[in-house]
Amino acid sequence: MSAELLSILALILMFVVATAFPVNLGALALVGAFLVGTLAAGMGTDDILGAFPGSLFVILVGVTLLFAIATNNGTVDWLVRAAVHLVRGRIVAIPLVIFAIAALLTAVGAPAPAVAAILAPIAYGFAAQYKIHALLIGLMVAHGTQAGAFSPISVLGGIVNGVTKEAGLPSSNLVLFLSSFAFNAAAAVIVFLMFGGPGLARRTVSDGPSEEEVAEETPADGTSGGSGASGGVLGASGGSGASGGGTATIARPEAGLRLTVHQALTLAGIVGLCAGVLAFKLDLGLTAVTVAVVLSLTSPKANKGAVERVAWPTVLLICGVVTYVGVLQEIGTIDWVGTHVAAIGVPLVVALLICYVGGVVSAFASTVGILGALVPLAVPFLSQGTLGPIAMIAALSVSSAIVDVSPFSTTGALLVANVRGMDRDVFYRKLLGYGAAVVVVGPLAAWALLVVPGWLG
Repeated sequence: MSAELLSILALILMFVVATAFPVNLGALALVGAFLVGTLAAGMGTDDILGAFPGSLFVILVGVTLLFAIATNNGTVDWLVRAAVHLVRGRIVAIPLVIFAIAALLTAVGAPAPAVAAILAPIAYGFAAQYKIHALLIGLMVAHGTQAGAFSPISVLGGIVNGVTKEAGLPSSNLVLFLSSFAFNAAAAVIVFLMFGGPGLARRTVSDGPSEEEVAEETPADGTSGGSGASGGVLGASGGSGASGGGTATIARPEAGLRLTVHQALTLAGIVGLCAGVLAFKLDLGLTAVTVAVVLSLTSPKANKGAVERVAWPTVLLICGVVTYVGVLQEIGTIDWVGTHVAAIGVPLVVALLICYVGGVVSAFASTVGILGALVPLAVPFLSQGTLGPIAMIAALSVSSAIVDVSPFSTTGALLVANVRGMDRDVFYRKLLGYGAAVVVVGPLAAWALLVVPGWLG
């Protein structure tokens, strides 16, 4: 049995074991990386450890630590009240505004993980306080970041357009951007309908002169979780944020908009993080850790216990799986799969399978890396002229990016790590199910709507 095939079977076995037993999948993946890399591929320990995503680890720890501090000192709650005030109490507008802001930021060049890292904790504050389904608000962040991710001045758009140009293939910035935006906007509409969006239209936050508060019933689907621990794929997971009671109090938006000194400093730190990452291209993880440490030094008592609120089981889960995928790439499993797919010879079938390779692999790895590898791999196939290159590149790009809702991608990992208003293990399982559905449907829809019409025409 080849090392490539063995590595794929080992990955499947890990998911089965992690589902059947309360063992952290990330720990299993690290063991798998060690055994497969050493025994099947003859890799050295340094090469295996070199696949560990150090940058992603620092991002997860830094961002969750910073927003744990912001939660402890009330800054996140202040942002919730301020945002609801801006939308004049219309709760239904909150998910839509989050989607629009995420799409705008990535369209003007901000990396999708950076936007997700900044917006997700704030968006979850809205969800926890105003009883918006955590999956609704989280997926609005994820799909919003991907909606603008292929603009001509974005990171992903620049990569795809650059590779296409170097290969001498025709390209269209507009088709690429609009394809990604349309697919993610459609996904956002589906998410809005699935997770209680229409019901939000009947709810408002009181903005009258009185101090009365509005009580909303807690949804019966588990969107409010306690702080207990639970076993499962994560191994151990604590909920955060919302109370487990039957009602939640929603204060009128103007109440409590005055900032304390610590909240003002934290807000300045978050703004500084945004400016540093988006304008000055500073490293997201290291900048977040720096801001968190500075805030901890300014108010040790107020920020006590923030480190314990970092989602360590999630960090282990994501980093372990990404390490294993890095070993797969080092072994050559990804290229092996792509080569066998391209050898089939039936153009439409090859196009569909390439889209699925991009979607499945990107769900566990870097979208940037996958597009950088698969677009050149598809060039010889596209050069034959059987299928339209513009439509095929757009379909491959959509297939590889829309699956970033997977909890194993950087964006999905940030959604799990920062969730409020729902038990983290419950959220992880629901996001895993949604992500799996997107991996199955997304590439097929991109192929059917972009590639097939061009071939028929």
